[in-house]
Amino acid sequence: MGPKKLSIVDIAKMAGVSTATVSRVINNSGGYSEKTEKKILDIIEKSNYTPNVNAISLRTNKSRSVGVVVPDITNEFFAKIVREIDTFFLSNKYSVFICDSNENEQMEDMHINNLIEKNVDGIIYISGRTEVMEIDDKYTMPVVYIDRKPNHAHVLIESDNVKGGYLAGKELIEKGCRKILFLRDSRSVSPVRHRYRGFVKALNEMNNKFKEPIKSFEVSVTPDYESAKGKMAEILESERYFDGVFATNDLMALGCIHALIAKGYKVPEDVKVVGFDDVSIARFCNPPITTITQNTKELGRLASETLLSLMRKKEIKHKEIIVPVSLNVRKST
Repeated sequence: MGPKKLSIVDIAKMAGVSTATVSRVINNSGGYSEKTEKKILDIIEKSNYTPNVNAISLRTNKSRSVGVVVPDITNEFFAKIVREIDTFFLSNKYSVFICDSNENEQMEDMHINNLIEKNVDGIIYISGRTEVMEIDDKYTMPVVYIDRKPNHAHVLIESDNVKGGYLAGKELIEKGCRKILFLRDSRSVSPVRHRYRGFVKALNEMNNKFKEPIKSFEVSVTPDYESAKGKMAEILESERYFDGVFATNDLMALGCIHALIAKGYKVPEDVKVVGFDDVSIARFCNPPITTITQNTKELGRLASETLLSLMRKKEIKHKEIIVPVSLNVRKST
């Protein structure tokens, strides 16, 4: 027989405190000194004590689990954010339910309902819609949104998409582009709207600095490689002139580059291209793509810390946090 499994009563006796104090330390509930916390945690670590999660859940109505709803787990940008979230909550002894909605509204609602039924303590939500279920209003469950700002989003962590759009437009103009194609995601999600706003700001600002007018036109596509490549081929067939492309993600930018090369155009000599996200493929394709880098590590960390604070009933200073972006110049401009 193996050694006897310790109970919370045993831990309390060894620490010289009450079982209630041990329980508060395990659940990070506060109401104890740092010295007491360290003593209890040391005993737990040395004795390999594992709390009974089911018992804690029944007693506290807390599941020590969180849900993450992501629109496409195969998308590297979202996958990196999810990895940060998972690592953070694992270190805080929470389980994480990762739900991939596959950009499908019905699946998204099903995942949310399932998470509510599982009594998760909080949700991190990346939604592809402008209207979402009012989870934090209908239920006492905190929700933190990342990247996209739907209606009813009370707490949001997002990249500075306006600055990203501005940097992309400025890079193309400074490299000599005077007729720029803005190739955008066809959906009206907030990051795309904000990137366009920044792009237009750059055009307006730079038009005052150059004698030659700077013009642009906009084309919407499904935000994937094949759609962007096909749409670019159509534009080239129409012989509509442009010398620069700002695509709202890197896969779309890559589709543009491949369509251009297939038609005999050189990138960046004939047409310059800027993407957005800075996923791995942007570094390894030929030519490597100039793009806007989003800090996925910071997005995941801030969302996780904010959700944990909300679950612990702590006041948060900022309900909307904007994470800086940067321009990564490569060979496509």
